[in-house]
Amino acid sequence: MRILTIGISLVGLFAAPLALAQDAPERIEDGNLVMESIPEIPASVVRRIEQYQNTRPATFEGWAPGGGMLITTRFAETAQVHLVSDPLGMRQQLTFHDEPIASAIVRPEHNQFVLQKDTGGDEQYQYYLYDLTSGSETQLTDPGVRNNSAIFSSNGATLVWSQPLGDSGDYGITVANPDNPLTRRIVYEGEGAWWPADVAPNGTTAIIQKYVSVAEGELALLNLVTGATTPINPSDETLAYDYAAFTPDGATILYTSDEGSEFFNLFRYDLATGEKTNLTEAINWDVENFDIDPTGDNVLIVINAGGLSEVRIINATTGETVLTPAIPAGVISSVAYDDDGANVGFTLDAATSPDNAWSFDAETGELTQWTNGEVGGLDTSTFRDAELVSFESFDGLEVPAFVFRPEGDGPHPVMLYLHGGPESQFRPRFSSNIQFWVNELGIAFVAPNVRGSSGYGSTYVGLDNGYNREDSVRDMGAALDWIATQPDLDADRVLVYGGSYGGYMVLAALTHYSDRLVGGVDVVGISNFVTFLENTQGYRQDLRRPEYGDERDPEMRTFLESISPANHASDITVPLFIIQGANDPRVPASEAEQMLAAVRANGQDAWFLMAMDEGHGFRKKSNRDFQYQAVALFLERYLTGNGGAE
Repeated sequence: MRILTIGISLVGLFAAPLALAQDAPERIEDGNLVMESIPEIPASVVRRIEQYQNTRPATFEGWAPGGGMLITTRFAETAQVHLVSDPLGMRQQLTFHDEPIASAIVRPEHNQFVLQKDTGGDEQYQYYLYDLTSGSETQLTDPGVRNNSAIFSSNGATLVWSQPLGDSGDYGITVANPDNPLTRRIVYEGEGAWWPADVAPNGTTAIIQKYVSVAEGELALLNLVTGATTPINPSDETLAYDYAAFTPDGATILYTSDEGSEFFNLFRYDLATGEKTNLTEAINWDVENFDIDPTGDNVLIVINAGGLSEVRIINATTGETVLTPAIPAGVISSVAYDDDGANVGFTLDAATSPDNAWSFDAETGELTQWTNGEVGGLDTSTFRDAELVSFESFDGLEVPAFVFRPEGDGPHPVMLYLHGGPESQFRPRFSSNIQFWVNELGIAFVAPNVRGSSGYGSTYVGLDNGYNREDSVRDMGAALDWIATQPDLDADRVLVYGGSYGGYMVLAALTHYSDRLVGGVDVVGISNFVTFLENTQGYRQDLRRPEYGDERDPEMRTFLESISPANHASDITVPLFIIQGANDPRVPASEAEQMLAAVRANGQDAWFLMAMDEGHGFRKKSNRDFQYQAVALFLERYLTGNGGAE
């Protein structure tokens, strides 16, 4: 391994200065990786984990213009677009970029698709038109601008997308003819975060959607010629919206909203009369996705039932169930009818199987598997499934959690995992890392969906807002209490792990419960809410303030400072591993640097890993491989008690 000493010469790269103690360990560089205090990874650790690091999921991106499916999967460093012409057929790689492809959107009535990618994890996403006949790519967007949520008109003649207007927090809606990128123009400059949801069959009207917070949003019609807008479903209530789409005749839209309910229902809205019908009011879970068949008669809905997905085809007028296909348990995404409405494509991600592309017959429900995600030669029968449990928190609230238990009676050491978002939800998807930790290291994996998580109703998701932030931290204390009641779990060996907002939760847990923990792994985590809100990208600030609080308000600022882990680093008395991407636009690298400095100033052990070519998490295989090898060593040193030695 090539090691180059660079001391603290990276200080100038970050907004916050390094205030490292005088005896801080040397900072070293190996390629794009920068690290401190990480010991050499023993060959035994690398050997144990390398098979798990060679699992290979496949994600359905859309029905290919000439037949078959477009998928994204990785065969080298990054995920690229591939064509699969037949079920379980050979994959033909189409794109060959150093950076991963974030999405691929098929252009209707053309032998083309649009791909989206950024550079080094900076999230300045660009769109490129890929021609399947020639293999050529044409950039459609301006470099240096973040572009998202691209939608084609039904004939493929118009592409509409969203982009921030500088650092103002406002967004513009851009429209272009994909055959001529120079036709692009911002047709609407919105106040706040707006993006397109769908384009009408006439090609001149779009549904646009405003996101204020997880609990508030707006829908409007946008004239793509004049820029004029008309509200959809105007209401004096504060409503949240998720997906919206035109029916094929353009006279009606379907949208999901929490109007009149704890959960997101699917509504049918007549644009001429304003009459609306709740098509799913009897379902007490979120309708999290949908797609309308080409005739407009039926609509496919995906329901989040406590973390697992359920799929139904319902009548688009009455809501009556037409078909319930028998799909294996897991999490379903990327659903889409094919052009004639005969089949539905989707991605299925299960706890014991990597993502795969599937389809089912829209009339009979017959399933067809299109890809077979590779698992590095591992015996999949040994993979552990998730168990759904719940425990009571300090105020009587029932908190759901998913648990992966190793074989044997235990007591097993425990990883307490905290998801990000903060409004995300841990769901039982496949993770080669979880399977490695559980199967090879004998660690029980416990993932509570603490208050503030989505999927359990609008009241639950709002329970940690503003001044209630630390109530979710108390839920972690209740999780520790629950662990102590489980005979197969070892309450004396618990480590916390999380990323992004979950990284904050790790740091907060360490400041509150260090006496009950043996260590923590913080990945791209928030260490101080004030500095985070001041330094995150300008287009994101107003999106985060409704959740965390507005740091510009003196009273809220004082509160945020009082709960920020960087200000309580002296309460952390166990080892900490901090992992960060240098180009992170969401949680700036300065958040990691200031936490590292604060912990070190108190004489506490801390490992540090930063990738100079990554952003909000590691996406390149070589970087991820080293990250999880180092994490495995950290776990063996401080959680399992194996020491990580040869």
